[in-house]
Order: sequence, then structure tokens, then C-alpha cells
Amino acid sequence: MNRLQNSHPAIDFLVTFLQGRVRRARSEETSRGASAVEWVIISAVVVAIVGVVAAIINTALTDGANKVKTCIDGAKAAGTC
Repeated sequence: MNRLQNSHPAIDFLVTFLQGRVRRARSEETSRGASAVEWVIISAVVVAIVGVVAAIINTALTDGANKVKTCIDGAKAAGTC
């Protein structure tokens, strides 16, 4: 598997945890229903985390773009352009 050079410990934990879940799901034939429910819960948590991160990034990008726009508008008003 290709690994990122600058990996975060939380990402390493998540990858290791999910790999263990995949191995466990493949090895146990009797608890398929419980594994399916666990996978749904894990998937929902991951989707929620992705949504929160996307919202944070979107907010940061919007704030940064507004600051740049304000700076450019200020420079134009001062006649330095």
C-alpha cells in the first residue's frame, strides 16, 4: 500500500482500525449481520467527519478570499495600483 510521507497519527489509526475490521469481517462467517451494522455506523461517522472538515475548509477559504479582496480593494482606493 502506498503511504503518505507526512501522515497524521489519527489517519494512521483510522487506516489500521479499518484494516482490522476488514480482516475480521472476512474471517467471521457467523456475525455478518452485526458486521453490516457496524460498517453502516463506521461509514456514517466517516461521512460526518468528511462533512465537518469540508465545511471548515470552505469557511477558511472564503475568509481568506474575502481578506484578499479587501486588501486589493484598499490598495485600489489608495491609488497604489
